[in-house]
Amino acid sequence: MLSTILLQAASGMGMAKLGATIGAGFAAIGAGLGIGLIGKGAVESIGRQPSAAGEIRTSMLIMGALIEGVALFAIVVCFLALFQ
Repeated sequence: MLSTILLQAASGMGMAKLGATIGAGFAAIGAGLGIGLIGKGAVESIGRQPSAAGEIRTSMLIMGALIEGVALFAIVVCFLALFQ
């Protein structure tokens, strides 16, 4: 069933556009996983050394913002490929 849906989408949209939409999905999934791992690591680090909570939190926010920026850039590139 999934292969039928993908074949219908590929014939109507073109393989490049199908690849762009799948790429946007992978970018969003990757960003979610990355931010989840950052949060996990930060919570574990704060649990081990509570006195460094401020520095850890700052580093966590900076890395989260960088990951969001890369993910947004990837999604924009995929949408540009989709609508051209």
